[in-house]
Amino acid sequence: MPRSGLFRLTIMVALCLVTACGLPRSGPSKKEIYAGSVERGGNAHVIYVNDHVARTTNFAPAYGFSNSFRQAATVGADEIRPGDVLGLSIWENVDDGLLTSLGTSSTELTEIQVDSGGYIFVPYAGRIRAAGNTPDQLRNIITERLSSQTPDPQVTVARVAGDGATVSVMGRVTGQGVYPIERPTRNLSSMLARAGGVSIEPEIAVVTVKRGNDSGRVWLTDLYASPANDIALRPGDLIVVEEDQRAFTALGALGGQTRVPLGNEMINAVEAVAMVGGLNTHLADPTGVFVLRDEPESVASRVLGRPVSGAQRMAYVLDLTRPNGLFLARDFLIRDEDTIYVTEAPYVQWNKTISAITGGIASADSVATFGE
Repeated sequence: MPRSGLFRLTIMVALCLVTACGLPRSGPSKKEIYAGSVERGGNAHVIYVNDHVARTTNFAPAYGFSNSFRQAATVGADEIRPGDVLGLSIWENVDDGLLTSLGTSSTELTEIQVDSGGYIFVPYAGRIRAAGNTPDQLRNIITERLSSQTPDPQVTVARVAGDGATVSVMGRVTGQGVYPIERPTRNLSSMLARAGGVSIEPEIAVVTVKRGNDSGRVWLTDLYASPANDIALRPGDLIVVEEDQRAFTALGALGGQTRVPLGNEMINAVEAVAMVGGLNTHLADPTGVFVLRDEPESVASRVLGRPVSGAQRMAYVLDLTRPNGLFLARDFLIRDEDTIYVTEAPYVQWNKTISAITGGIASADSVATFGE
């Protein structure tokens, strides 16, 4: 064999070896994903989507408040609590009273703060338990205490909400701050309005209420749609408004590869693919649309038809070329943290190989000619 022919053959063999394993691609092939299935010794269940699978997997983890939140009664707007500030007015039916000065008939005691134990001090009445009483109940107590020392005292009690009956509102609201629970703001929706409302689009706003070691969250739109979500507030509640962080990831032979926010909508596989520009018509294999997710134990058991232990890795396969493939994709809902991956069509890799070989031959010819 001439020297140039042997050189060309050597180059072609080397190119074949390189192109067989080193050509660029967007990810694993459909065959490689199948090779990682549980049936073949892997750790993922590869499941073709049918009507049963679509129905079984179609649930969205719902936001909402537990019964402890929903069943809590509204806080009495007039109930006095530690930290509240009170104002007392005392009238005495004598010219020279215990508390009044000469020529006056009333005494104003302003900004009396209820201490941490729930008590206040009133001159000549002593230390009085204020917390747990309404202003009217406290008025009767003070009147009774003073009656033994001055004839027919008249007392009024005014309550100003203080540190003992407040909630904190934070996050994506117009006015963050600490707000008192008053008669108009005893529920979640009214307190959000008191803080100026949310500063983001309502469709993507999530409201979280933290109460001690318990917490619950709800979509803002669901808060206004269902009265049961408009829970009564408690002193010390923390209200946080955030933008929804749920999203899915799109990879492979698609119009775009990115992380896509879900919002509070129910998005199916067809819509999810469309959101990133659809299948790449030059690369995509419509029989290899995969949805990868960690499925909860209860759902995985129903999908597989047998009990499993713990969350399971699932690779759901959507074959869009089947007669009902698009319908199944339309019925299959996408969830938070899903990965949509579309494999390349087999001919794409073949074309890359041929292009690499033919391009390599041309290069080899040039090298061989140079060598002669």
